Amino acid sequence: MAVTPTKRARGADALLNCAFESGYGQQPASGFFRQPFVSHQLGATQGWIESDLLGQGRAPFDPTEDVVVNDGNLVVPVDTRAIGIWLKLMFGDPATTGTTGAYVHEYLSGAPELPSMSIEVGLPTVPSYSTNYGMRGNTMQIGMQRSGLLNATLALIGKGETPVANASRAGTPDTYDSIQRFAQARGAIKQGSDVVGGVASAQFTYSNALDKVETIQPDGEIEDVDPGMPAFTGSLVLRDLASPLVAAGVDKQARAIEFGWQIDSETSLIFRAPRVFFPRVKRPIEGPAGIQQSVDFAASSVDGIVVTAILKNDVSGY
Repeated sequence: MAVTPTKRARGADALLNCAFESGYGQQPASGFFRQPFVSHQLGATQGWIESDLLGQGRAPFDPTEDVVVNDGNLVVPVDTRAIGIWLKLMFGDPATTGTTGAYVHEYLSGAPELPSMSIEVGLPTVPSYSTNYGMRGNTMQIGMQRSGLLNATLALIGKGETPVANASRAGTPDTYDSIQRFAQARGAIKQGSDVVGGVASAQFTYSNALDKVETIQPDGEIEDVDPGMPAFTGSLVLRDLASPLVAAGVDKQARAIEFGWQIDSETSLIFRAPRVFFPRVKRPIEGPAGIQQSVDFAASSVDGIVVTAILKNDVSGY
């Protein structure tokens, strides 16, 4: 008897469609964008609680279902257009200025309310589609180095996930004309207006410190996710022992720091922290190779703003 061939899912065929929700956990019927991504670990899980009953012999009783959890990471490229969607999820609506082909989107930390999103993951060859709803952005981490691909890792917290269906509910999602990544080779770190040299690598994290509202619900899902106190932290590996960032750890004075990438005068992405503190650190010598220092940092706020993300591109609005 012939065996029916199975339809195997492949990551190369995967699709990611997302749309902002009008209310928390309310899945939109339209307004989806098809977003590029590198990998994801989204999806609801629900475990079982082992029975604790005694007095009925040695045979165990059935377990009881536990709560629904939908927390996971999404890795996306840091590109010139689509990244604006994820910045909006992390920071809220940007203030957009400029004219056709040269727009400036400014995202400020510490918004009192953050948007939520429905994210559909599709495998059309199976077919298999499910939507993660009530997704909010907890942290965004970006690493900088001399070479390699520039990605952002988003830690998301969601409410739940729909059952798998054989058709997409995203309709015909909007797409960007092209995907153009920012290049690691064009990255720069600045103190004020001066480029800081001697940085071997760096990484920074913006956090919304989300707080799950874990109340009693008939569906086992969380009620909502509230924003906490925003934070901007990270670390740098320095090859320049005379770096002004090393001096910052000695004089204990805050510095204004920028992390960013630029393609041209009208296409760039900058994370600007107005008040960053660096600790005093050791200068270990571990062999004949070049001496490096690892320096952590933490940002404070100016006028309530810990960090500002400034995206310049040709998209009229998010």
